[in-house]
Amino acid sequence: MAPHERVIVIGASGFGRESLDVLEAMAREGAPLDIAGVVDDAPSNRNLERLRNREVSYLGNITDWLRSGGHAARYVLGIGSPVVRRKLVTELDDAGATAFTAIHPNVTVGAKTTLGIGVVICAGSTVSTNVRIGRHVHVNPNATVGHDAQLEDFSSINPAAVISGEVTVGQGALIGAAAVILPELNIGEGALVGAGSVVTRDVPPGVVVKGVPAK
Repeated sequence: MAPHERVIVIGASGFGRESLDVLEAMAREGAPLDIAGVVDDAPSNRNLERLRNREVSYLGNITDWLRSGGHAARYVLGIGSPVVRRKLVTELDDAGATAFTAIHPNVTVGAKTTLGIGVVICAGSTVSTNVRIGRHVHVNPNATVGHDAQLEDFSSINPAAVISGEVTVGQGALIGAAAVILPELNIGEGALVGAGSVVTRDVPPGVVVKGVPAK
């Protein structure tokens, strides 16, 4: 039997606890992992209570966790903001910590698809064939990623969003819930697509678009 890996989640808020859901589902299906707890620099009292209610340990802030030998456990970044994720990864990499890739058992992943370290893919999502997903990308529940798409490092695909075939989502870009990106488009680095939008043309880096069609 393979030894179990200790895994912690960084972030006690919504996506952090959704990441716990993914890890718990993986463990139920026999993945060799043990959830050690949650690390968060400034958790709210409400979120601490939510952790207690599900019997998950709060392990303190990131600095204290690293100083106490946290490198022995791998981490999942349960932080929704691409900007914050990128900042934290630099700090964690410099400290020698290692990321964990979390894929819910109820996810479909097609052939010839590559996943970067630290990716989190939530329940009900579909990732088609020949997709390339970079480091620390979040694919939220029930999202669809079409064939030959590329999701660059730290991008976020929010719940029920549809990324059509041959689309490139740039580094740190965020696609809002239920948004649709039409085929063969490019979403620039750091761009933000509003919830429910339909994107019919390329989005330049750093630009915010919303609406139907998105402008």
